[in-house]
Amino acid sequence: MSDVKKAKELRELNDAELKSRMDELAAENMKLRFQKATMQLNNTARVGQVRREIARIKTILAERG
Repeated sequence: MSDVKKAKELRELNDAELKSRMDELAAENMKLRFQKATMQLNNTARVGQVRREIARIKTILAERG
Protein backbone atom coordinates (compact mmCIF):
# COMPACT_ATOMS: atom_id res chain seq x y z
CA MET A 1 0.00 0.00 0.00
CA SER A 2 2.83 2.40 0.67
CA ASP A 3 4.24 2.29 -2.84
CA VAL A 4 4.21 5.93 -3.88
CA LYS A 5 4.91 6.25 -7.57
CA LYS A 6 6.77 9.12 -9.12
CA ALA A 7 5.31 11.01 -12.09
CA LYS A 8 7.89 9.41 -14.38
CA GLU A 9 6.73 5.94 -13.38
CA LEU A 10 3.08 6.92 -13.79
CA ARG A 11 3.67 8.31 -17.28
CA GLU A 12 4.76 4.82 -18.39
CA LEU A 13 1.28 3.44 -17.65
CA ASN A 14 -1.57 3.60 -20.14
CA ASP A 15 -4.85 5.42 -19.46
CA ALA A 16 -6.72 2.32 -18.30
CA GLU A 17 -3.98 1.44 -15.80
CA LEU A 18 -3.92 5.02 -14.52
CA LYS A 19 -7.69 5.06 -14.02
CA SER A 20 -7.51 1.72 -12.23
CA ARG A 21 -4.74 3.03 -9.96
CA MET A 22 -6.76 6.17 -9.26
CA ASP A 23 -9.78 4.05 -8.26
CA GLU A 24 -7.58 2.05 -5.86
CA LEU A 25 -6.19 5.25 -4.35
CA ALA A 26 -9.66 6.78 -4.00
CA ALA A 27 -10.78 3.71 -2.06
CA GLU A 28 -7.68 3.90 0.13
CA ASN A 29 -8.29 7.61 0.69
CA MET A 30 -11.84 6.88 1.87
CA LYS A 31 -10.54 4.18 4.21
CA LEU A 32 -7.90 6.53 5.62
CA ARG A 33 -10.50 9.25 6.19
CA PHE A 34 -12.68 6.84 8.17
CA GLN A 35 -9.67 5.72 10.22
CA LYS A 36 -8.82 9.35 10.94
CA ALA A 37 -12.39 10.10 12.03
CA THR A 38 -12.41 7.14 14.42
CA MET A 39 -8.93 7.92 15.78
CA GLN A 40 -7.46 4.66 14.43
CA LEU A 41 -5.07 6.17 11.88
CA ASN A 42 -1.44 5.33 12.64
CA ASN A 43 0.37 6.80 9.62
CA THR A 44 -1.06 10.29 9.17
CA ALA A 45 1.44 11.11 6.42
CA ARG A 46 -0.17 8.50 4.17
CA VAL A 47 -3.24 10.73 3.71
CA GLY A 48 -1.15 13.38 2.00
CA GLN A 49 0.77 10.83 -0.05
CA VAL A 50 -2.44 9.37 -1.43
CA ARG A 51 -3.88 12.80 -2.24
CA ARG A 52 -0.72 13.86 -4.06
CA GLU A 53 -0.55 10.66 -6.08
CA ILE A 54 -4.20 11.08 -7.12
CA ALA A 55 -3.34 14.64 -8.20
CA ARG A 56 -0.35 13.37 -10.21
CA ILE A 57 -2.54 10.87 -12.02
CA LYS A 58 -5.22 13.46 -12.78
CA THR A 59 -2.54 15.82 -14.13
CA ILE A 60 -1.09 13.15 -16.42
CA LEU A 61 -4.54 12.20 -17.71
CA ALA A 62 -5.34 15.88 -18.39
CA GLU A 63 -2.05 16.33 -20.26
CA ARG A 64 -2.91 13.43 -22.52
CA GLY A 65 -6.25 15.03 -23.34
